Amino acid sequence: MANITLAVSGSISAYKAADLTSQLTKQGHKVTVLMTESATQFITPLTLQALSKNIVHTNVMQEEEPRSIKHIDIAKGTDLFLLAPASANSIAKLAHGLADDPVSAVALALPIGVPKLLAPAMNTNMYLNPATQRNLHLLEEFGFQEIKPREALLACGDFGTGALAEIDIILEKVSQTLREK
Repeated sequence: MANITLAVSGSISAYKAADLTSQLTKQGHKVTVLMTESATQFITPLTLQALSKNIVHTNVMQEEEPRSIKHIDIAKGTDLFLLAPASANSIAKLAHGLADDPVSAVALALPIGVPKLLAPAMNTNMYLNPATQRNLHLLEEFGFQEIKPREALLACGDFGTGALAEIDIILEKVSQTLREK
């Protein structure tokens, strides 16, 4: 099976990363989880560690092994990179090459040819904002494939596009992408 790097950013949908981690692990994939600091406010790293059976990376500057650089090693060992949920902030960081957290640092260090998926989850106005749409377009040019958000009643009370795609849809896109690789 594949080495999947699951990156989790700060969105209320971060709690769904637990189901995603569990399902990918049950399918036999090795899941390495990266979290932004904001993501840890919605779900604990311990939850994802228990489900993935792997250390969850939350600090790009924390190096357990002095003979390696963790974000580079993770990137080199990645068969598929998945950012779910993808917040507007994380999308902007990736689009502009920032690397100040494990999610953005690993994404920037990925070898050419590694499939990259992202599943946005945010308020409708944030998703439809021209800056976010421009960043998504840039990421598409960089080889990222967007798993479109769905229209739903959002946590903020608004109804519109911005809800994280259903887990089954994300899992199918992961499977399809790995088959194509």
